[in-house]
Amino acid sequence: MKIAVAGLGFRLANVIASFRKACPELQVVGLVDPNPAGLPALVSAGMPEPRAFETVSEMLAATQPDLFMVGSPNLFHLEHITAGLRAGVRVFTEKPVVIDEDQTMKMAALLAEYGHDRVLVGLVLRYSDLYRDLRAAQANGHIGSITSIEASEHIAPYHGAFFMRDWRRHTRYAGPFLLEKCCHDIDLYGSVVGQRASAVASFGGRKTFIPENKPEHLSAFQQEQYYQKPSGWQEGDAVFESDGDIIDYQTAIVEYDGGATMAFHTNLNVPDQFRRFCVIGTKGMAEGDFIRNRFQVYSAISGEKLVERSYDGVESDHYGADDQMASDIFSHLTQGAPLPVNIVAALEAGLVAIKIEEARRTRRTLELAETWQRFDDALDAPRLAV
Repeated sequence: MKIAVAGLGFRLANVIASFRKACPELQVVGLVDPNPAGLPALVSAGMPEPRAFETVSEMLAATQPDLFMVGSPNLFHLEHITAGLRAGVRVFTEKPVVIDEDQTMKMAALLAEYGHDRVLVGLVLRYSDLYRDLRAAQANGHIGSITSIEASEHIAPYHGAFFMRDWRRHTRYAGPFLLEKCCHDIDLYGSVVGQRASAVASFGGRKTFIPENKPEHLSAFQQEQYYQKPSGWQEGDAVFESDGDIIDYQTAIVEYDGGATMAFHTNLNVPDQFRRFCVIGTKGMAEGDFIRNRFQVYSAISGEKLVERSYDGVESDHYGADDQMASDIFSHLTQGAPLPVNIVAALEAGLVAIKIEEARRTRRTLELAETWQRFDDALDAPRLAV
């Protein structure tokens, strides 16, 4: 299997390592990246240094890959995916797919032109065991009709400080923080509800990583945390005096078609981090934590615990889901096996995150019916001859 890459950062290097487990003969035949921070990881894993190109179009024409992987900063995804589709190759893109509403509509129109199946997306949590167990509990009738969800992604200081130093600190490159970091979560719980978001509201800001909180002397814990995670492109040193404009805490409220609701909370300075949910329905509840590796289901009819599971011994990032995603995508490409998420679902989750941020900035509750109509109009445009 031959792959070509645009944007070889630390994240995509990890994804490629998982793909090599699924396909040991995998070759990286081309690279577009002026500063490939993930390249040393590939070389140290025994892979030859790929041929470098100036442009994506030049690379794809010269290499004719089986898959074009887009790991560039989010701002450039639309440009790079477009080049891949124009070249007639299958594209895998990291999340989030695009950074704002305008790019979302352009991507939807692009999919209308080339077909939804031409782009695969790295919404990796859809491949996790915990998510699959949650959907199984739904399918088995343990939860019933969803009424409300409480969910969170609480992030340790080492990762919060990384965001303040990385290119992701600038929304012009990454999009809003909730989109960049939590689009996984928005996607998961929207899929569980099975309905689109109909209205959103949000509050939040930046209160931790600001100049007045900069300590005179870092504790041993802070010294270990704040520079633990390396940064690549647009690297910065400042944690509390970052020149970025992202926020470091946010609470969102989502109402879905049909009336179910979700309260979602994220914070970048949680020393005992967790990523958990409580999904409550008419027949029971499911509670899980991706970081603390546990899942339980309780009946509201009998009061008994119906399911209890822990997830020990995972060996890759994202709670073991990276390896499963790579395996499933390889099976999809070679054998046509189905995937648990598609590019349209990724765009929908991203659009919800984008509107949540708009609601926070404008301090308004936003109704989304018009937004969804524009999205559907772009997505369902007549397909052009390729």
